[in-house]
Amino acid sequence: MFQKLGDALRRFMYGRYGADSLNKWLLIFSVVLMLVGGLGSRYLAPWMAAFGTLAYVPLIWSMFRIYSRNIEARRRENAAFQRFFTRLRDRQNRYFTCPRCRQVVRVPRGKGRINIRCPKCGEQFIKKT
Repeated sequence: MFQKLGDALRRFMYGRYGADSLNKWLLIFSVVLMLVGGLGSRYLAPWMAAFGTLAYVPLIWSMFRIYSRNIEARRRENAAFQRFFTRLRDRQNRYFTCPRCRQVVRVPRGKGRINIRCPKCGEQFIKKT
């Protein structure tokens, strides 16, 4: 019985995007909003119940992304999300783009005005870190 159910689920999910790091973050954010809405409206302020209702927005968006067949669009969304959070988490480095070839170059923070050489095309440009 469970074998047939697993096969049916596998066939249904074939060609769909599935889960990624953005979906994981959206689901966690939704659960946090539900907790704030549920506990906050009970113990702190009645207006915090709106957070519980607002929690359905990231939940629905995540479900839409999981079952989407437009894989390339979901992949672009996830790449933009990861680029944003990688730059937030990396506090030791600064990222610049080469003006000639658009290659992303990572340099250490806090060195002042430095001359950066692109490893791809050899272009040199001056930036402040």
